[in-house]
Amino acid sequence: MSSSAPLAQPTALYGGKSNRRVTVRDIAAAKERREKWPMLTAYDALTARVFDEAGIPVLLVGDSAAMVVYGYDSTIPVTVDDLIPLTAAVVRGSKRAMVVADLPFGSYQTGVADGLATATRFLKETGAHAVKLEGGRRVLPQAEAMVAAGIPVMGHLGLTPQSVNVFGGYRVQGRGQAGDELMADAKALEAAGAFAVVLECVPEELAAKVTASLSIPTIGIGAGDNTDAQVLVWQDMAGLTPHTAKFVKKYADLQTVLGDAARQYAEEVVGGTFPTSEHAYH
Repeated sequence: MSSSAPLAQPTALYGGKSNRRVTVRDIAAAKERREKWPMLTAYDALTARVFDEAGIPVLLVGDSAAMVVYGYDSTIPVTVDDLIPLTAAVVRGSKRAMVVADLPFGSYQTGVADGLATATRFLKETGAHAVKLEGGRRVLPQAEAMVAAGIPVMGHLGLTPQSVNVFGGYRVQGRGQAGDELMADAKALEAAGAFAVVLECVPEELAAKVTASLSIPTIGIGAGDNTDAQVLVWQDMAGLTPHTAKFVKKYADLQTVLGDAARQYAEEVVGGTFPTSEHAYH
């Protein structure tokens, strides 16, 4: 009589335990077994550690840092040099999560050579495991060159914030004939070797069709519940951002928590009740 070891069960993408980083193969396997998963942004080592320990499988160091870290009113001003140290910090602060570096405006649109150089710099200088770029067929040469060089690429379609001036503001994208164009862009990115694609602010019906048409995962943000994954900017998710879009759900109220903590600290300092002897060295 022969015996065989039981087949190993796949590790869940969200909350799974392993002694290695999440990879593009893990992402693809989750799509095959129809497992939904969360992605969050992160910009520093401490929050990266919190999200990593919470089981978040993918952390995006987004160009949204322009607004939530650097105080700009759009993503356009942030530079590669601004994002390099943030990305490196997120890599150092996490152990399991895949860290995706967002390529900022102007760092890849100028051509294949510039795009490949930027993506290479992020992987070499920060330890990031993949990059994200906005656009469909217009950035296919850049995406193909990155994939050919061994750099995993995440696409981004729909409301691509780096093109906000072309769109005339932050508007839903992909209605009517524009939906056919978005579908074509998604399929082109898949053919170019992208391992996933973000769909931002598109009608939920279109997002569902794109998700069903692709073998790679879709990651929704304002795209309904039929995408393979979801992403939010962590400050929006945790209630630190004063004004948020319709698609944001706040899971905490950090603005109030931090404000209350700061006021309590200040009042104890002014009132002479902090520090006490337990906080002093003897």
